[in-house]
Amino acid sequence: MARTKDPAAQARISHAVWEVLGEHGPQGLTLRAVADRAGCTTGLVLHRFPDKRALLLHARDLLHDRTAARTAQLEASADTPRLALRAVLRQALSLTEETRQEARVWLGYLAAALDDDVLAERHRAGHAVFVARTRRLVAEIRPELSADEVAATASVVVGFIEGVSTLSTADDDHYDATAQLAALDRLLLVLGLDETSGA
Repeated sequence: MARTKDPAAQARISHAVWEVLGEHGPQGLTLRAVADRAGCTTGLVLHRFPDKRALLLHARDLLHDRTAARTAQLEASADTPRLALRAVLRQALSLTEETRQEARVWLGYLAAALDDDVLAERHRAGHAVFVARTRRLVAEIRPELSADEVAATASVVVGFIEGVSTLSTADDDHYDATAQLAALDRLLLVLGLDETSGA
């Protein structure tokens, strides 16, 4: 794919893709909207992104890069697997303006992927990283569980986190930061994954 040689223009266009998808969803993510936000011509956007799918894939890759780096750092700095799991899950909730924007990008991308196999495959690849990290931490925390039990527990945890984060994008009154954190703490307690459960 051809790219513009101006790094500043590349950065503006990349940022515009992220913002437009987060603010307006997949319906509003057009080459014209990205060009307007980036302050450039549609032709310049086309040098890097030939179509809407390319815009969406770029947004998904940005999301993966942002969250993967953050979760890796959080896990590495945690003193115990239990603290690591809570930190990793907490950062996936919609607690700040930054993570609310990430949730909106994720939701917008997922909506577009419903009828696009290429988008869906990219989503599955990125999602698998989060699932694998969660499974590994659950296994470290609850070594008595079988592999199937670990997988089922991780599925509950991931489904909960992504569900709450998604709900908060449209209903912040019921799913504000305090409610999200309280629900996370309750989930970890019930599943025996919090700091008070076990050694």
